[in-house]
Amino acid sequence: MNIQTLNSSPAAPVWSSARLRRTIGLVVLQIGLTLFLITFLAPAFWMVSSSLKASTEVFQHPIVWIPQTPQWSNYAKVFQTLPFAKFAWNTFVVVALAVIGTVLSTAIVAYGLARLNFPGRRIIFGLMVATIMLPEIVTLIPRFIMFRTFRWIDTLAPLTVPFWFALTTLYVFLMYQFLRGIPAELDEAATIDGANRWQILWMVVLPLCKPVIATIAVFALIQHYNEFLTPLIYLNRLDNWTLALGVRALNDSNVANWELVFAASTLMLIPVLTLFVIAQRYFVQGIALTGFGGR
Repeated sequence: MNIQTLNSSPAAPVWSSARLRRTIGLVVLQIGLTLFLITFLAPAFWMVSSSLKASTEVFQHPIVWIPQTPQWSNYAKVFQTLPFAKFAWNTFVVVALAVIGTVLSTAIVAYGLARLNFPGRRIIFGLMVATIMLPEIVTLIPRFIMFRTFRWIDTLAPLTVPFWFALTTLYVFLMYQFLRGIPAELDEAATIDGANRWQILWMVVLPLCKPVIATIAVFALIQHYNEFLTPLIYLNRLDNWTLALGVRALNDSNVANWELVFAASTLMLIPVLTLFVIAQRYFVQGIALTGFGGR
């Protein structure tokens, strides 16, 4: 018993020291992450708080974090000032059509580049990836002239139709990278069973691509939901406006309705935040897997 005690006693301080260092490291990391989180959440909290303030409290110094008398009527005034229900419907139509078109066209194009062997496949993929470095502002005027020729100005078509043709190269690249990690033997086995290319894509490949599809869908939804410049250029009539234009219109050049702007922004935040919480597992998994191609 004494020999065992002597042999085990020197190891005890070493174990305690290692555990102490690990505990201190975790505490420091937790404190750092908490401060980092507060840095990001403070503006959002101030936005929600300001949506319940009176106009005199919004920019009061020092900052009023909790309004003395919450003005819940600010949210009702948002719908009374402008037709925000119509804006919300227009935004829903734009986002739904654009996201569905983005996912479908991206899947088809990426599958063709990843699975079909045809002349110039690598050149086409290289040129497509190179367009990521092309600023969107460069194509702004040519696109406007083209859509004006199509008589699409002041309609929702410029905000939806182009995304049915795999317009966003980044999403094609993400899907392409994910497809390279799926064994090609699955396609060969399905071909032996008599499936054609479309059946292989819809019944074999896409069910395995749920993580990257969720990632692309969330990215595309946020992109089109918050888009401001494109609706500003192509939409003229009030009935066609989206939520982004409506929020900006609440603060005109004559009246500073910042409390209404914050109330509308809070309402806009709720759907996106809810969707991200629901799709978080697929979103994180898709981001992780698209960076590891196996072929």
